[in-house]
Amino acid sequence: MYKRILVPVDGSETSNKAVVAALQLARESGGRVRLVHALDELAYLTGYEYSADLLAVARDYAKKVLDDALAMAQSAGVPADTKLMEVPGGRLGELVAEEARSWDADLVVVGTHGRRGVGRVLLGSGAEQVLRMAPVPVLAVRSTEPKAA
Repeated sequence: MYKRILVPVDGSETSNKAVVAALQLARESGGRVRLVHALDELAYLTGYEYSADLLAVARDYAKKVLDDALAMAQSAGVPADTKLMEVPGGRLGELVAEEARSWDADLVVVGTHGRRGVGRVLLGSGAEQVLRMAPVPVLAVRSTEPKAA
């Protein structure tokens, strides 16, 4: 059914649950997975002399996140590749939508923490952006993290 599954990853438990769900779908349908991580350089540039070092740390972390997700795919026997998306000022939803179009994805699988109210407003919702902007169906995989009271 779904042959090209795009999965934004950030290394969180919720993101890893999305990877597992995507790998199961890909295995059942004979599909493949593309794992993407969005690095917003502007979020790491501060104007201080160490900003280049901070950006290097962010890139190293992004590479580790992608490598870990790729290892999960290899362990599951699912064909997969990775892509680091570096677009200064790019919003996650826009970047994922563009990658879904250019890679010809037929499904996006994204993890969501399920935040509501003030938590969603303050922290933003990357999953919500992806849901609104994706040009293909989106499967949102919910976190099992306990909700704050």
